Amino acid sequence: MTAQKIPSLHKVYQNYFEIGAAVNAKTVETQRDLLIKHVNSLTAENEMKPENLQPEEGKFTFETADKIVRFAKENKMKMRGHTLVWHNQMPDWFFTTQSGSKVSREQLLDRMKTHIHTVVNHYKDDVYCWDVVNEAVEDKGTDLLRKSPWLEIIGKDFIEKAFEYAHEADPDALLFYNDYNESHPEKRDKIYTLVKSLIDKGVPIHGIGLQGHWNLEDPHLDDIRQAIEKYASLGLQLQLTELDISMFKWDDRRTDIKEPTEEMLEKQTDRYEKIFALLREYKDVITCVTFWGFADDYTWLDDFPVEGRKNWPFLFDENHEPKQSFWKVVRDL
Repeated sequence: MTAQKIPSLHKVYQNYFEIGAAVNAKTVETQRDLLIKHVNSLTAENEMKPENLQPEEGKFTFETADKIVRFAKENKMKMRGHTLVWHNQMPDWFFTTQSGSKVSREQLLDRMKTHIHTVVNHYKDDVYCWDVVNEAVEDKGTDLLRKSPWLEIIGKDFIEKAFEYAHEADPDALLFYNDYNESHPEKRDKIYTLVKSLIDKGVPIHGIGLQGHWNLEDPHLDDIRQAIEKYASLGLQLQLTELDISMFKWDDRRTDIKEPTEEMLEKQTDRYEKIFALLREYKDVITCVTFWGFADDYTWLDDFPVEGRKNWPFLFDENHEPKQSFWKVVRDL
Protein backbone atom coordinates (compact mmCIF):
# COMPACT_ATOMS: atom_id res chain seq x y z
CA MET A 1 0.00 0.00 0.00
CA THR A 2 1.39 3.40 -0.90
CA ALA A 3 2.03 5.88 1.88
CA GLN A 4 -0.30 8.38 0.20
CA LYS A 5 -3.29 6.11 0.82
CA ILE A 6 -2.55 5.80 4.53
CA PRO A 7 -4.03 8.57 6.69
CA SER A 8 -1.68 10.49 8.95
CA LEU A 9 -2.22 9.33 12.53
CA HIS A 10 -1.58 12.71 14.11
CA LYS A 11 -3.85 14.46 11.62
CA VAL A 12 -6.65 11.98 12.28
CA TYR A 13 -6.26 12.73 16.00
CA GLN A 14 -5.79 16.49 15.71
CA ASN A 15 -9.06 17.16 17.57
CA TYR A 16 -8.18 14.73 20.36
CA PHE A 17 -4.52 14.77 21.38
CA GLU A 18 -1.04 14.87 19.90
CA ILE A 19 0.57 11.65 18.72
CA GLY A 20 4.17 11.05 19.73
CA ALA A 21 6.97 8.53 19.41
CA ALA A 22 10.12 7.77 21.36
CA VAL A 23 13.10 7.77 19.03
CA ASN A 24 16.83 7.32 19.13
CA ALA A 25 19.70 8.37 16.90
CA LYS A 26 19.13 5.34 14.66
CA THR A 27 15.33 5.31 14.34
CA VAL A 28 15.14 8.96 13.31
CA GLU A 29 16.89 7.70 10.20
CA THR A 30 15.45 4.20 9.72
CA GLN A 31 11.87 5.31 10.49
CA ARG A 32 12.22 8.85 9.18
CA ASP A 33 9.37 8.89 6.65
CA LEU A 34 7.00 7.06 8.97
CA LEU A 35 7.66 9.50 11.80
CA ILE A 36 7.31 12.58 9.62
CA LYS A 37 3.95 11.41 8.36
CA HIS A 38 2.37 10.17 11.56
CA VAL A 39 3.66 11.97 14.66
CA ASN A 40 3.83 15.55 15.87
CA SER A 41 5.69 14.96 19.13
CA LEU A 42 9.01 13.26 19.89
CA THR A 43 10.71 11.92 23.01
CA ALA A 44 14.36 10.90 23.11
CA GLU A 45 14.38 7.26 24.22
CA ASN A 46 17.70 7.42 26.11
CA GLU A 47 19.65 10.36 24.76
CA MET A 48 18.44 12.86 27.37
CA LYS A 49 18.90 10.60 30.37
CA PRO A 50 21.59 11.74 32.83
CA GLU A 51 24.18 9.05 32.02
CA ASN A 52 24.16 10.24 28.41
CA LEU A 53 24.01 13.99 29.00
CA GLN A 54 26.55 14.19 31.84
CA PRO A 55 28.67 11.02 31.93
CA GLU A 56 31.33 12.82 33.93
CA GLU A 57 30.77 15.62 36.39
CA GLY A 58 30.72 18.92 34.55
CA LYS A 59 31.11 17.27 31.14
CA PHE A 60 27.85 17.67 29.24
CA THR A 61 27.45 15.79 25.97
CA PHE A 62 24.46 17.20 24.12
CA GLU A 63 25.43 16.30 20.57
CA THR A 64 23.29 13.19 20.00
CA ALA A 65 20.23 14.60 21.76
CA ASP A 66 20.64 17.83 19.78
CA LYS A 67 20.31 15.88 16.54
CA ILE A 68 16.95 14.52 17.66
CA VAL A 69 15.83 18.01 18.66
CA ARG A 70 16.84 19.34 15.23
CA PHE A 71 14.86 16.55 13.56
CA ALA A 72 11.80 17.56 15.59
CA LYS A 73 12.19 21.25 14.75
CA GLU A 74 12.77 20.61 11.06
CA ASN A 75 9.53 18.63 10.92
CA LYS A 76 7.46 20.94 13.14
CA MET A 77 7.16 18.41 15.94
CA LYS A 78 7.01 19.22 19.63
CA MET A 79 9.73 17.81 21.87
CA ARG A 80 9.24 16.14 25.26
CA GLY A 81 12.19 15.98 27.64
CA HIS A 82 12.89 12.63 29.31
CA THR A 83 14.13 12.44 32.07
CA LEU A 84 15.87 14.59 34.67
CA VAL A 85 15.81 12.47 37.85
CA TRP A 86 15.59 8.68 37.88
CA HIS A 87 17.02 5.79 39.90
CA ASN A 88 18.27 4.12 36.70
CA GLN A 89 20.72 5.31 34.04
CA MET A 90 22.41 7.68 36.44
CA PRO A 91 26.20 7.88 36.26
CA ASP A 92 27.83 6.44 39.39
CA TRP A 93 29.74 9.64 40.14
CA PHE A 94 26.48 11.43 40.96
CA PHE A 95 26.18 9.73 44.34
CA THR A 96 29.84 9.39 45.42
CA THR A 97 32.74 11.64 46.33
CA GLN A 98 36.11 11.46 44.60
CA SER A 99 37.29 9.14 47.36
CA GLY A 100 34.36 6.80 46.75
CA SER A 101 32.32 7.60 49.83
CA LYS A 102 28.66 8.58 49.75
CA VAL A 103 27.99 12.26 49.05
CA SER A 104 26.21 14.48 51.52
CA ARG A 105 22.63 15.66 51.09
CA GLU A 106 23.88 19.15 50.28
CA GLN A 107 26.33 17.95 47.63
CA LEU A 108 23.75 15.74 45.93
CA LEU A 109 21.20 18.56 45.90
CA ASP A 110 23.84 20.81 44.36
CA ARG A 111 24.61 18.21 41.68
CA MET A 112 20.92 17.73 40.99
CA LYS A 113 20.41 21.47 40.66
CA THR A 114 23.41 21.91 38.38
CA HIS A 115 22.31 19.06 36.13
CA ILE A 116 18.70 20.18 35.90
CA HIS A 117 19.53 23.85 35.38
CA THR A 118 22.13 23.09 32.71
CA VAL A 119 19.98 20.61 30.77
CA VAL A 120 16.70 22.51 30.98
CA ASN A 121 18.38 25.79 30.06
CA HIS A 122 20.11 24.14 27.10
CA TYR A 123 16.74 23.03 25.71
CA LYS A 124 14.71 25.98 26.96
CA ASP A 125 13.54 27.03 23.50
CA ASP A 126 13.02 23.51 22.18
CA VAL A 127 11.53 21.26 24.88
CA TYR A 128 8.02 22.19 25.98
CA CYS A 129 7.65 19.66 28.81
CA TRP A 130 9.82 17.46 31.00
CA ASP A 131 9.44 14.17 32.78
CA VAL A 132 11.11 15.68 35.82
CA VAL A 133 11.03 12.65 38.11
CA ASN A 134 10.64 9.14 36.75
CA GLU A 135 9.42 6.01 38.58
CA ALA A 136 9.93 7.13 42.18
CA VAL A 137 6.93 5.23 43.58
CA GLU A 138 7.30 1.73 45.07
CA ASP A 139 5.26 -0.93 43.24
CA LYS A 140 4.09 -3.01 46.20
CA GLY A 141 3.99 -3.00 49.97
CA THR A 142 3.42 -0.11 52.33
CA ASP A 143 6.30 2.15 51.31
CA LEU A 144 5.24 5.10 49.16
CA LEU A 145 8.64 5.71 47.55
CA ARG A 146 11.06 3.15 46.13
CA LYS A 147 14.47 2.83 47.72
CA SER A 148 17.05 4.79 45.74
CA PRO A 149 20.18 6.86 46.36
CA TRP A 150 18.01 9.96 45.92
CA LEU A 151 15.73 8.94 48.76
CA GLU A 152 18.52 7.57 50.94
CA ILE A 153 20.79 10.61 50.69
CA ILE A 154 18.41 13.55 50.24
CA GLY A 155 15.18 12.27 51.74
CA LYS A 156 11.64 12.25 50.38
CA ASP A 157 11.81 15.94 49.46
CA PHE A 158 14.18 15.11 46.56
CA ILE A 159 11.10 15.02 44.33
CA GLU A 160 9.85 18.49 45.17
CA LYS A 161 13.40 19.86 44.89
CA ALA A 162 13.70 18.44 41.37
CA PHE A 163 10.48 20.14 40.29
CA GLU A 164 11.51 23.41 41.89
CA TYR A 165 14.88 23.37 40.11
CA ALA A 166 13.25 22.58 36.75
CA HIS A 167 10.75 25.40 37.21
CA GLU A 168 13.55 27.80 38.08
CA ALA A 169 15.37 26.87 34.90
CA ASP A 170 12.32 27.23 32.62
CA PRO A 171 9.17 28.74 34.18
CA ASP A 172 7.27 28.09 30.93
CA ALA A 173 7.97 24.37 30.71
CA LEU A 174 5.26 21.88 31.67
CA LEU A 175 6.56 19.55 34.36
CA PHE A 176 5.43 15.91 34.72
CA TYR A 177 5.74 13.07 37.17
CA ASN A 178 6.08 9.86 35.09
CA ASP A 179 5.58 6.22 36.13
CA TYR A 180 4.67 2.67 35.01
CA ASN A 181 2.03 0.27 36.41
CA GLU A 182 0.12 3.49 36.77
CA SER A 183 -3.25 1.78 36.23
CA HIS A 184 -2.79 -0.98 38.80
CA PRO A 185 -4.97 0.10 41.75
CA GLU A 186 -2.29 -0.31 44.43
CA LYS A 187 0.29 1.78 42.62
CA ARG A 188 -2.32 4.17 41.18
CA ASP A 189 -3.31 5.19 44.68
CA LYS A 190 0.32 5.72 45.66
CA ILE A 191 1.00 7.90 42.61
CA TYR A 192 -2.13 9.89 43.41
CA THR A 193 -0.99 10.34 47.03
CA LEU A 194 2.46 11.51 45.95
CA VAL A 195 1.24 13.98 43.35
CA LYS A 196 -1.48 15.36 45.63
CA SER A 197 1.13 15.97 48.32
CA LEU A 198 3.22 17.92 45.82
CA ILE A 199 0.22 20.01 44.79
CA ASP A 200 -0.69 20.66 48.43
CA LYS A 201 2.84 21.94 49.05
CA GLY A 202 2.66 24.30 46.08
CA VAL A 203 5.27 22.38 44.10
CA PRO A 204 5.22 23.40 40.39
CA ILE A 205 3.82 20.25 38.76
CA HIS A 206 1.57 20.35 35.72
CA GLY A 207 0.97 16.78 34.62
CA ILE A 208 1.15 13.06 35.22
CA GLY A 209 2.72 10.73 32.68
CA LEU A 210 1.03 7.34 32.41
CA GLN A 211 3.70 5.21 30.75
CA GLY A 212 1.29 2.63 29.32
CA HIS A 213 3.61 -0.38 29.02
CA TRP A 214 0.64 -2.73 28.69
CA ASN A 215 -0.01 -6.13 27.15
CA LEU A 216 -2.86 -8.03 25.52
CA GLU A 217 -4.63 -8.63 28.83
CA ASP A 218 -3.27 -6.32 31.49
CA PRO A 219 -4.32 -3.84 32.80
CA HIS A 220 -8.09 -4.14 32.59
CA LEU A 221 -9.81 -1.32 30.73
CA ASP A 222 -11.81 -0.47 33.85
CA ASP A 223 -8.55 0.02 35.76
CA ILE A 224 -7.22 2.32 33.04
CA ARG A 225 -10.42 4.35 33.17
CA GLN A 226 -10.34 4.60 36.96
CA ALA A 227 -6.70 5.68 36.88
CA ILE A 228 -7.39 8.41 34.33
CA GLU A 229 -10.33 9.71 36.34
CA LYS A 230 -8.47 9.64 39.64
CA TYR A 231 -5.43 11.46 38.26
CA ALA A 232 -7.60 13.94 36.36
CA SER A 233 -9.38 14.83 39.60
CA LEU A 234 -6.14 16.54 40.66
CA GLY A 235 -6.66 19.14 37.94
CA LEU A 236 -3.48 18.27 36.04
CA GLN A 237 -3.11 17.31 32.41
CA LEU A 238 -2.37 13.69 31.57
CA GLN A 239 -0.21 12.18 28.87
CA LEU A 240 0.37 8.60 27.77
CA THR A 241 4.15 8.75 27.61
CA GLU A 242 5.48 5.28 26.70
CA LEU A 243 2.65 3.32 25.12
CA ASP A 244 3.19 -0.15 23.69
CA ILE A 245 1.02 -3.28 23.70
CA SER A 246 3.29 -6.25 24.28
CA MET A 247 2.30 -9.57 22.77
CA PHE A 248 3.48 -11.24 25.98
CA LYS A 249 2.96 -10.96 29.67
CA TRP A 250 6.04 -9.65 31.47
CA ASP A 251 7.13 -13.07 32.76
CA ASP A 252 6.19 -15.09 29.66
CA ARG A 253 9.40 -16.95 28.84
CA ARG A 254 8.54 -18.10 25.31
CA THR A 255 11.30 -17.43 22.81
CA ASP A 256 10.22 -19.81 20.04
CA ILE A 257 7.69 -17.44 18.42
CA LYS A 258 9.43 -15.83 15.45
CA GLU A 259 6.41 -13.99 14.07
CA PRO A 260 3.08 -13.01 15.63
CA THR A 261 0.24 -15.49 15.19
CA GLU A 262 -3.10 -14.45 13.79
CA GLU A 263 -4.61 -14.86 17.23
CA MET A 264 -2.01 -12.54 18.74
CA LEU A 265 -2.61 -9.93 16.06
CA GLU A 266 -6.37 -10.13 16.50
CA LYS A 267 -6.06 -9.67 20.25
CA GLN A 268 -3.70 -6.75 19.80
CA THR A 269 -6.06 -5.14 17.28
CA ASP A 270 -8.98 -5.46 19.67
CA ARG A 271 -6.86 -4.11 22.51
CA TYR A 272 -5.69 -1.04 20.59
CA GLU A 273 -9.21 -0.34 19.34
CA LYS A 274 -10.66 -0.38 22.84
CA ILE A 275 -7.81 1.57 24.41
CA PHE A 276 -7.97 4.39 21.89
CA ALA A 277 -11.76 4.53 22.17
CA LEU A 278 -11.28 4.96 25.90
CA LEU A 279 -8.56 7.58 25.52
CA ARG A 280 -10.73 9.60 23.13
CA GLU A 281 -13.37 9.88 25.86
CA TYR A 282 -10.84 11.83 27.93
CA LYS A 283 -9.55 14.20 25.26
CA ASP A 284 -10.22 17.13 27.61
CA VAL A 285 -7.52 15.94 30.02
CA ILE A 286 -5.21 13.83 27.82
CA THR A 287 -2.99 16.10 25.72
CA CYS A 288 -0.59 13.62 24.09
CA VAL A 289 -0.26 9.89 23.45
CA THR A 290 3.35 8.84 22.85
CA PHE A 291 4.37 5.36 21.70
CA TRP A 292 7.66 4.01 23.11
CA GLY A 293 8.98 3.43 19.61
CA PHE A 294 6.78 3.41 16.55
CA ALA A 295 7.19 0.32 14.33
CA ASP A 296 7.95 -3.32 15.07
CA ASP A 297 11.42 -3.28 13.53
CA TYR A 298 12.65 -1.65 16.74
CA THR A 299 11.30 -1.92 20.28
CA TRP A 300 12.95 -1.95 23.70
CA LEU A 301 10.84 -5.06 24.36
CA ASP A 302 12.99 -7.16 22.02
CA ASP A 303 15.13 -9.29 24.33
CA PHE A 304 13.67 -7.57 27.40
CA PRO A 305 12.89 -8.78 29.94
CA VAL A 306 13.39 -12.16 28.24
CA GLU A 307 16.53 -12.57 26.14
CA GLY A 308 15.82 -13.96 22.68
CA ARG A 309 12.16 -13.00 22.69
CA LYS A 310 10.99 -10.86 19.77
CA ASN A 311 8.01 -8.56 20.29
CA TRP A 312 5.62 -6.69 17.98
CA PRO A 313 3.95 -4.00 20.12
CA PHE A 314 3.04 -1.23 17.65
CA LEU A 315 0.52 -0.18 15.02
CA PHE A 316 3.11 -0.60 12.23
CA ASP A 317 4.92 -3.81 11.34
CA GLU A 318 8.60 -4.45 10.69
CA ASN A 319 8.24 -3.15 7.13
CA HIS A 320 6.51 0.02 8.34
CA GLU A 321 3.18 -1.12 6.92
CA PRO A 322 0.05 -0.42 8.97
CA LYS A 323 -1.29 -3.39 10.88
CA GLN A 324 -4.99 -4.05 11.29
CA SER A 325 -4.74 -2.36 14.66
CA PHE A 326 -3.84 0.91 12.91
CA TRP A 327 -7.00 0.82 10.82
CA LYS A 328 -9.12 0.19 13.91
CA VAL A 329 -7.50 3.13 15.69
CA VAL A 330 -8.23 5.56 12.83
CA ARG A 331 -11.61 4.12 11.86
CA ASP A 332 -14.56 6.55 11.69
CA LEU A 333 -12.48 9.53 12.86
